[in-house]
Amino acid sequence: MKIHVVKIKQTILGAGITVVGSIGSLSPIPANALTFNFAPAAGTSQLAIDGFTAAGAQWSSLFKDNVTVNIDINFAALGAGTLGEASSQIGLYSYDRVYNAVTRDRTSADDNTAVNSLSKGSAVNLLLNRTANSPYGVGSAIPYLDNNGNANNQTINLTTANAKALGLENNSNNIDASIAFNNTFVWDFNRSDGITAGAFDFVGIATHEIGHALGFMSGVDILDRTGAPNYEPEDRLDYVSMLDLFRYSNDSKNVSAIDWTADKREKYLSLDGGNTKIAAVSTGEIFGDGRQNSHWQDNLGLGILDPTIAAGESLQISENDRRALDAIGWDRTVSNTLVSASTTSDLNSITRIARAEVTNVPEPSNLFGTMVLTAFGIKMVLKRRQQLSGSVADGERGKG
Repeated sequence: MKIHVVKIKQTILGAGITVVGSIGSLSPIPANALTFNFAPAAGTSQLAIDGFTAAGAQWSSLFKDNVTVNIDINFAALGAGTLGEASSQIGLYSYDRVYNAVTRDRTSADDNTAVNSLSKGSAVNLLLNRTANSPYGVGSAIPYLDNNGNANNQTINLTTANAKALGLENNSNNIDASIAFNNTFVWDFNRSDGITAGAFDFVGIATHEIGHALGFMSGVDILDRTGAPNYEPEDRLDYVSMLDLFRYSNDSKNVSAIDWTADKREKYLSLDGGNTKIAAVSTGEIFGDGRQNSHWQDNLGLGILDPTIAAGESLQISENDRRALDAIGWDRTVSNTLVSASTTSDLNSITRIARAEVTNVPEPSNLFGTMVLTAFGIKMVLKRRQQLSGSVADGERGKG
């Protein structure tokens, strides 16, 4: 089965359109809370608009930052096999600015732990591989310690929404993300009575994609897509994300560095320098476990930022999701309680995978005097698996 991926066109909106709607029961939104401006494309159905509004309300009930996130939304016929697609605007910031921002932004015990784990200098140390200048040879998969303070050690990528939460950007009417869903699929817009068998959880998937816009993403996805003959020197791989500052492996912990490698070794998020695991993360579509790095590890029910979804499954925000976003700069409405996330979702049916594209957008701002904005595209692609007597056969997979 051939899967077709449609590339999203990034646009900048002059002004956001605030839409209001209600679906099922929503958690009450605090007076001082994260808010969303959804700008629907012409012809977007009210059901879809209400679904996005319900998704935004889930995040608004959990975080109290005085931030407005502007999202361009669309609900239209996309390519065959494409469930939906999204992209976020990205800003590049010096590491010391980010460190100072998260230090000022501390509001929870997790924030204090996270800040204490960060490098106190102007650069972050990385465990790295697959570079043009690897000491083990061009493109070598063997990890090595990159602690030379080059551009990739000094530069941090944040979504513009995440930058607003940290006070690095002011609220504006510019678009922070764009999300489009395919109207040719069967969607369940009302979560109050569960998700209809054979339908997809529209609100849950929209909540997932908004989570990426809020900053749950990994630049390792860029490294994962580099290969012969186009290996990059390490200083050009300046895609370390805010979330990556808490990405570890046992090997990186032992050398006091984050893990920014593309391989199959276990990676996890940690707020205390790798000593304590929050949860495992995916390790890459190409060189890793087959799932994009910008997600939790698959099939463990770790949170709404899991990489796959089944028809009939209801997606829920977990404590893992809350803690991750808290650490990267979002302020929780209540103090964090250390409880483990658990779901009983069966992911062995029809799945969705997010893919990433990076495109430069020529808008100057301020990274060492100039900040380059990029569009980090998150694309949802439907993959079908053949169900055989309760087991899953992987032979009939589509390729994105």
